[in-house]
Amino acid sequence: MKKILSYPLSVLFYIFFFLTLLVFHPIQYISLKLGGYQPHKKSVDIFNLFLIRCLNILGTRFTFSNPYDIPTDKPCIIVANHQGMYDIPPIIWYMRKHHAKFVSKKELGHGIPSISFNLRHGGSVLIDRKNKREAMVKMAKFADYLNQTKHSAVIFPEGTRSRTGEPKKFAVSGLQLLFKKMPDALIIPITINNSWKLFKHGNFPMEPGVHITLKVHEPIPANSDEPESLVAKVERTIIADIK
Repeated sequence: MKKILSYPLSVLFYIFFFLTLLVFHPIQYISLKLGGYQPHKKSVDIFNLFLIRCLNILGTRFTFSNPYDIPTDKPCIIVANHQGMYDIPPIIWYMRKHHAKFVSKKELGHGIPSISFNLRHGGSVLIDRKNKREAMVKMAKFADYLNQTKHSAVIFPEGTRSRTGEPKKFAVSGLQLLFKKMPDALIIPITINNSWKLFKHGNFPMEPGVHITLKVHEPIPANSDEPESLVAKVERTIIADIK
């Protein structure tokens, strides 16, 4: 019965999902051109709330657990495991007061309404994974921007999404650079569970009734240890709660 329901629910989801992408693209453009950063950020926050509501059509539930009072007067480096593209909307929405900016592959900077526009104009960094030297230069400039604005980085150090929920080995170079360049930042480890289940049948149909959880772990000052040790600690913390 669940598999039968997944087909009409998936059709409804994709209709509203693509409508949301199309509607919020001009909203973002107008907000940025007429109002600048703050109105654009507000439009992005609401856009991601709408994406969460689209997922609710499938019966998807989100639990975001954060018992910590994370200050907003310093940048954060949000580090999470990566199970699917829908890891991103709840991070943007629930961490919105921290102005989350993403480290993304450059291919995502074009061709996707709303999403590509935000990545290009919202303060995120787009890197070429095949050009490590250029990527590190961009990451260094990104760190300078975050130090100046007190905005926060979001990085998925596995690099690619886990299709089964099993964690992949963290790539360490980008994290170590951010830790070195942002000594006043707080590192915020987040463990994400179950978002991979949305795609257990592929892109269609999507699995209904998935309960996605995001658990925020205790913040770690970026200057509390050597970058190499911090990366290992963050990786252990995140992986220990993957179910």
